[in-house]
Formats: sequence, C-alpha cells, structure tokens
Amino acid sequence: MISAIAFDGFLWLVISLGPFLLVQRWLHRELQALLLLITRRQDLSLGLFSLVFFPGVLLHESSHYLMARVLGVKTGRFSLLPKLTEEGRLRLGYVETEQTGVIADAFIGTAPLIIGGAVIAFLGSVCLGLSPLAGFMHQGEWESFWQGLLAVPQRNDFWLWFYLAFTVSSTMLPSASDRHSWLPVGIGLGLILVVLVVAGAGPWMLNNLGPWLNQALLGTALIFGISLALHLALALPVWGLRLLVSRLTGLRVVAG
Repeated sequence: MISAIAFDGFLWLVISLGPFLLVQRWLHRELQALLLLITRRQDLSLGLFSLVFFPGVLLHESSHYLMARVLGVKTGRFSLLPKLTEEGRLRLGYVETEQTGVIADAFIGTAPLIIGGAVIAFLGSVCLGLSPLAGFMHQGEWESFWQGLLAVPQRNDFWLWFYLAFTVSSTMLPSASDRHSWLPVGIGLGLILVVLVVAGAGPWMLNNLGPWLNQALLGTALIFGISLALHLALALPVWGLRLLVSRLTGLRVVAG
C-alpha cells in the first residue's frame, strides 16, 4: 500500500509528460514549417513564430527575473527578441543573472515551470473548466467526459483563454541552460534521502510525506495533461494545413 501511494502520482506524471514533450516538439516543427512555406523567408517566419508565443515568452523570462529579484540575485540584460544561436536553435528570449549558488540557480531556472504551471492550472481549471474531464477520464466515465469536452468551447472568451493557456504551456519548460544546476541539486537531495533512510526515517517519510508527494505529482500530471490536450487540439490542424500548403505550392521544408 505504501509503494502504491508514490507510484500512482509518478505513473500519471510519466503518462502526461512524455506525450506532451513529443507533441510539443512536433507542433513547433510543423508550425515553423508552415510559416516558412507561407512566407518563403526564414527571418519573417521566425518573427511570426515568436510573435505567436510572445505571451508565454514574456511570462517565462519575467519568471526568471522575478525569482532572481526575490532571491537577491542581480540581473543584467533582459530580451524578448528572437535570435538564432550559433547551434542553429531559435532563442525566443533571455534574462542575464549573476553567478550564484546551485540552490538559487535551481530556483531561478525552475521559476517558469512553477509560475507557468500555476497559470495553466488556473486557466485550465477556472477559465476553460478542464479539471472535471480528468476526473471523468480517471473514473472511466466516458459519456460524461465527451459531454464535458464538447461544452468547453462554449465557455465565455474561450479562444482567449485557450490561446493564453497554449502559449504559456508551450514555453513554460526550462531550457537546457535553465537546467544546468538540476544535476548537483538532485545528487545532493538524493544523498540526503539515502542518509535519512539509513538512519531509519524511511517509514516515517513514506507515511507522512508520501501522500503529500503523491498529490504534488498528481497536480503536476494534471498540468501537463492540460498542456497535452491544448497541443493536440492544434497539432493535427497545423499538420494538415502544412501538408495542404506544401501540396498547393509544390514546396516542402527539409529539416537541416
């Protein structure tokens, strides 16, 4: 029973996070290809792509900045302008912060996920009313699930909330540079956990912290589940439109 407490939340996190990462990358690739086929100019297509995600990029970089200020870490330049890196990757924005300890770096790097996740939870649950759908799906009440799903687009200002939720969810994940301090912090936490287990605190942590951890994992899984649903709703239409434009123009985009 103790092992099931932790496994339930972790399982749902894996089920929601893995597909979300795949669909997000697919949608970004298809959208960039579609814009390039329409404009036939790389600079213009990248500019339009960054414009689509501007609200999410603004929240992402602002989260870094605010967390740094809260922790007393000095900040430098702040940019929301897109730029291709030397590796050929698109950077939508950045915030410069001074070098500090790994704990502060970890909080600053994780800030977009924390704040973005809270925004997604609010938009998805309150504005779009998606939370009951997760309960219907978890309980196998598919008739109620489909009825609730069909009612979502009828909510007030649906397209505004949908767009904001999509852009935030699509840009809330920390970048590679944001995650550079995660490994040492993870190793440190792992060593502390091993010491506590060896000291005999394992059963107490499972009984007292296990349920809390499970709820945290379930909440995180719900956020990624909402994000996955938003991306799936757009990925198939964008993919189909890209195929149509490619057929009409006789052009196709080849990944470099």
